[in-house]
Amino acid sequence: MIKKIKSDIKTSIKTRKINVFFLFLFFAFIILILTKLSKEYTNTVVFNIDKINVPQENIILNDSSAKLNITLKTHGFKWLTYYFNKPKIAIDFVKDVDKIDSTFVWSKSKAYLLASTQFGKQVELLNISPDTLRFRFDVNLVKKVPVILNDDINFSQGFDVSKPFKITPDSIKVIGPNVLVSQVHSVETESIKLNDVKSDVNKVISLQLPKNSKDLTFSDKTVSLTATVEKFTEGTLKLPINIKNIPNNKTIKYFPKTVNVTYYTSLNNFKTISAKDFRVECDFSKTTGNQSFLLPELTKFPETVKRAKINQQHIEFIIIE
Repeated sequence: MIKKIKSDIKTSIKTRKINVFFLFLFFAFIILILTKLSKEYTNTVVFNIDKINVPQENIILNDSSAKLNITLKTHGFKWLTYYFNKPKIAIDFVKDVDKIDSTFVWSKSKAYLLASTQFGKQVELLNISPDTLRFRFDVNLVKKVPVILNDDINFSQGFDVSKPFKITPDSIKVIGPNVLVSQVHSVETESIKLNDVKSDVNKVISLQLPKNSKDLTFSDKTVSLTATVEKFTEGTLKLPINIKNIPNNKTIKYFPKTVNVTYYTSLNNFKTISAKDFRVECDFSKTTGNQSFLLPELTKFPETVKRAKINQQHIEFIIIE
């Protein structure tokens, strides 16, 4: 028992010695890091360009140079901030650049004048490369283009839409360089596929924006697709035939006098539809040579009818002298 107690005491002492050793080692490491960070170092860093106050009528093209290699002298703490945050240098397109033809030109000398405000007093700016940046630009063009639905929608038996699908917005604005915007004539939606649809449609669809469109801005990147889906049914009406453009010196007899018209409409509108909403005509002036038949055409039908069809293809006629 006494031996075990002695062993535990020795182990405890050894463990405490090890813990104290690592604690001192940790503090020594922290002091070393702080010492290193407090010293000054010279290094070259790649700075991205933060373009500010670009005139609204112009757009900077992406093929323009957008980076600077800047050599700085500063203490380690400042270098640490550059390591964790990608550094940027602001270029004011009102104050810092000159407009030459279709290019904005920025020179190194102006950056030196701004060094005290952009880098702070603790940073010494030693060199900037390249000494000139050129930003190609183009005139902004705003163009409105239609949105085209790219759909594969199949309805359940007996169901359909009473009105065409509604896309909101049905057109979008494309903003960018004239040379690029002029090539965009329409924008398609991403493909939407729906099967066995029997209820109202309400979907948000992404647009297929042109590839390599970094220089283009679009007013919308998605559209809403809506439609009212109803139960549909077929109906049939017997309608009289009207003949037009018969010459004054001719009289004709035709058969049959009436035709059946089959129409497709929603169940809600079925009872509101009557024969007076339709008109079937044959145009005598469209006959040629010894033709002995007329072609019936449906020249009037209500908006509530999705589609309609005349069941009789030919109307036979004879001319009475």
